[in-house]
Order: sequence, then C-alpha cells, then structure tokens
Amino acid sequence: MANHSKSPSQQMDFEKKQNKEEMKQQLISFIMMILFTFVAFGMVLLEVNSYFLIPTLLLLAVVQVLFQLYYFMHMKNKGHDMVAVMMYSGIGVATLTIITFTTIIWW
Repeated sequence: MANHSKSPSQQMDFEKKQNKEEMKQQLISFIMMILFTFVAFGMVLLEVNSYFLIPTLLLLAVVQVLFQLYYFMHMKNKGHDMVAVMMYSGIGVATLTIITFTTIIWW
C-alpha cells in the first residue's frame, strides 16, 4: 500500500496555497459587492425609471447576500450542508409568504 501521508513542509505549503486562494476569492467578492453598491447608488442618484430601478436593486441585493453567505460566511465549505438547507428553506418560506400576501392584497 502506498503511504499517502505528507511531510509537515508539504502540508504547510498546501495550507498556504489554500489560504491564498481563499483570500483571493474573498477579495474579488468584496470588490464586486462594493461595485454593486456604487452601481445601486448611481442608479438612484441618476433617478433611473423605477420600473427598471427596483428590480435591479433587488437583484443586486440578492447577489450581494449570496456573496456574503458563500465567501464571508464560508457556506461553500464542507460541513455546512444542514445549515444551508435550513437557511434556504427559511428563505423559500419567506418568499412564498411574501408572494402569497402580495397576491391576496393586490388581486
């Protein structure tokens, strides 16, 4: 049988590479969230038509929440499956509740 254990220096190099990659992903995500925020503020300052503004702002907000969950709250890592299921279930129930009450009120 082959010995699959790594030496301490190999393990340290691997961990450094992983940390560097994760930091790069977090930095890119942070820059994207700042860019989305500037776009949202710019659209409001330019008084863009509300029929375009509101859905765009909601979309940008949802994308920012997903970036925060996956990159800053580490939801992309292993071991967060049950937490993710519970969060997505809660989001689904909240969305259905909002749609239901909106339909009842405006129908």
